[in-house]
Amino acid sequence: MPLSPPKTSDVFSATEPYKCHRNEAVTLIRRDLGQRREQIRQQFEDRAFSGVTAGRSLATAMDETLIRLAKYAGIEDEAFKESFCLCATGNYGAGLLAPFSDVDLLFITNNDPSSTLLKQIEYILYSLWDLGLKVGHATHSIKGCILSAQHDQTICTTLLYLRPLYGDFSLASKLRSEIQNYLTGRYLTEFIEAKIREREIRHQRYGETPYLVEPNLKEGRGGLRDLQVLNWISRASLGVLIPEHDPIDREFELAPSCILLGLLSPRKSYRAQKVWNFLWTVRFHLHYVTGRGEERLTFDVQPIIGARMGYAAHGNQKGVERFMRHYFLMARIVLRLGRVLQPAIMLHVLNQQNGTPPLIEEGPEGFFLINGRLAFNNKFPSPKHKELFQILDCARRTQIELHPSAIQHLINNERYAAILRGDPEITEIFLNLLCDPAYENLAQRLPNAVERPFILPLFNETGLLGRFLPYWSRIVGRTQFDSYHIYTVDEHSIESVRILRQIEAGKMADEIPLAYSLVQNLQARQELYLAVLFHDIGKGFGGDHASAGADIAMQICTQLGLSQEDSDTVSWLLLHHLLLSHTAFTRDIDDPNIILDLADIIQSPERLRLLLLLTIADIRAVSPRAWNAWKATLLHRLYSRISDVLDGGLKAREDDNRVNEIKKPLIPLMSATLDEAEIHKFMSLGRPSYWLSFDQDTLIRHAHLISSSNGDNDITIDILPLPSRDITELTIYCPDQDGLFSKIAGALALCGATISDARIHTFSNNMVLDTFWVQDSHDEAFEENSQIERLHQTIHDVLTQNIKLEEALSHATLPETRRMGAFYIPSRVIFDNNASERFTIMEVNGRDRPALLHDITSVLHKENALISSAHIATYGLRAVDVFYICDKEGRKFTQEADQKRLRSALLTVLKDQPLQKT
Repeated sequence: MPLSPPKTSDVFSATEPYKCHRNEAVTLIRRDLGQRREQIRQQFEDRAFSGVTAGRSLATAMDETLIRLAKYAGIEDEAFKESFCLCATGNYGAGLLAPFSDVDLLFITNNDPSSTLLKQIEYILYSLWDLGLKVGHATHSIKGCILSAQHDQTICTTLLYLRPLYGDFSLASKLRSEIQNYLTGRYLTEFIEAKIREREIRHQRYGETPYLVEPNLKEGRGGLRDLQVLNWISRASLGVLIPEHDPIDREFELAPSCILLGLLSPRKSYRAQKVWNFLWTVRFHLHYVTGRGEERLTFDVQPIIGARMGYAAHGNQKGVERFMRHYFLMARIVLRLGRVLQPAIMLHVLNQQNGTPPLIEEGPEGFFLINGRLAFNNKFPSPKHKELFQILDCARRTQIELHPSAIQHLINNERYAAILRGDPEITEIFLNLLCDPAYENLAQRLPNAVERPFILPLFNETGLLGRFLPYWSRIVGRTQFDSYHIYTVDEHSIESVRILRQIEAGKMADEIPLAYSLVQNLQARQELYLAVLFHDIGKGFGGDHASAGADIAMQICTQLGLSQEDSDTVSWLLLHHLLLSHTAFTRDIDDPNIILDLADIIQSPERLRLLLLLTIADIRAVSPRAWNAWKATLLHRLYSRISDVLDGGLKAREDDNRVNEIKKPLIPLMSATLDEAEIHKFMSLGRPSYWLSFDQDTLIRHAHLISSSNGDNDITIDILPLPSRDITELTIYCPDQDGLFSKIAGALALCGATISDARIHTFSNNMVLDTFWVQDSHDEAFEENSQIERLHQTIHDVLTQNIKLEEALSHATLPETRRMGAFYIPSRVIFDNNASERFTIMEVNGRDRPALLHDITSVLHKENALISSAHIATYGLRAVDVFYICDKEGRKFTQEADQKRLRSALLTVLKDQPLQKT
């Protein structure tokens, strides 16, 4: 059982067998071990040691420490008669130790160890704890070890790395033989299957893709643990345990194991060792930089580690981007190894158990089947290497899984894809792979239909996509260092295609019903899939990626043989792929001028449908949190308004006519619950912009809210959770007062709410009806009664001055993140006096932080700027807040002096610290 460190007096007396008092031993070892660890750190940071070399050196230092402790405990190697062996297990047993890794130990004893030996073992463990080390330990007989291994595959795994350090080495040899004998037959199969299941569960927890921009280099896909799993199952299948003699000096063991299976050439083995060394080097830097056993490469440490490893800026790439791109390319090698080695090892084990060679037979279209999996014919490759694409197309159509040898062949020959550019047959195969639907017959899909495999990720992982498409290789592994995207550029693009495929198959019909209805019967389906795949390809060139991508798309579409019209469609979609999202999230979509301008750009209902589907796939593929029902609602509303114009509806109607059309059906609907005077009063309030901003149900709710108000000095607050949209709608009807928006924003900050959108309407009776759409810190609606009560009470107390807002904000514990400091986010204030007839549109860009909106609106209040509407968007740590403003006379801010004054005040408040009151 694990032991807790006792007081020294509990473990030492004059009659005990120890050779050195534990306090004295700890003091001596702390000094010597500390000096040695510091020397290793210095040699590593001076680049004299690689990560693997440093790991071996730390393991050697720990070996020496444990041997000293065993001797101090009175366990003399030669004189000690009782059966005992101190062994290293786990990664430490493999001869590698990271700066803050656990030290895994096994004490092998006979079946009935003496009380003296148990006390000596305690002495060693307590000393290690006193040294501040994390220790994993067990004390077992050989029989106990085997029983534990049979019941726990994790224990069985650690024993693969059993390495004797001190005592009777024959005990370790016997245990190693027992483990090797145990891992045969069905037990070997169960072990390998258990390791694969564990890996799948781990990937679900840490991410199904290796291309997360904040990867876990130990547990994430494409990381160290994936290499270790390959090592475990290959060694277990071959019965090759860690060598007893000089284990610290041997090279990484994965590659030699796989050479014995005939799966890796010496060159590939060298590459595997290079990846292993790179990951261990990054891991050492990560531990030293963070001062703990951190395994996640977060944004704040990436620039530091990149600089320590010598990655400097080059061209339009920052040093940190070059470092992370190298990391992702290394992770791709790990992914490739896993794709080839894991199924090959399983097939090797099954063939060994069955005692028969692999079943090889003729397959479809001239290919072979090896144990039912598609493989290349011995006659391949052909002079033009077309089979590289033909086998993928065959696998797509027949839904037969590729054999590991076929995948290895694709990887080895990826360079030949470049010579196939422009080949009509290969172009047709590529387009079929890209546009392949999730189900064979989407229109008549049966409930139990099997989803077709998505080939595109394999196409990218093998390197074929980067060779076949010009410029694609420039975005492979490219980090989006912005805290918003969670994938690399290439992975995000492929995920976007997968999302579109799912939408088309109806798998997201409940989540995005509009998209599912639009995707049916598209006239330009192929062009849409190409646009989704290429929409971020311009990010490999710096500058405006939409414009660069549009130019690149024209070149690629020409290579693919598309017509000029179809190429123009793809290029146009790339050029404008941010148009709808930018407008929906940062502009007043009830402003007719905004809608008319968009209609002039889009011009065609088909292009509008394509652009919306591209927008949805793009946002949905950024990260699970980037898309929510509120964004879906905004995009739906924007689509409907533009569609009205393109159908000839909006341009012919003036505001007054549209308002009358809205008001007319409201009167009979309100008559059942409101009297005639109340209805007349409500109908007389508000400018056209108010009536055009809300739907019928919301307007009726506003009428009841205003009717329930107790007078001109009353503050009436209505809070409506809308969980289906991941938003809460907050409506406040109260007398107008100075800085009202800023006060409400501050109150919401105190409650941990973020504002997604806002509408401010001043009525003819000098009352204000302000509507805010807010979310909690998880981008979800406020639903709990306690949350709603807190929102209501806090807003009321702030507006009635029962809470001194500035003082409360200064003492509040608002959420911060250390990751914020990793990014340079420029601050900008932009004025636009052309897009709106009545208001100046002011866009404020800067680093997001708690209470930022309160500070910005405080500046606007002090500068006598009135807010008509606010549109709040956050992209990772970048805030993009847009305000429709005018002065107190209702005029735009057209004077350069006024804009300069406003810009200067706002740039001051965009600094990290809140604006201080003067």
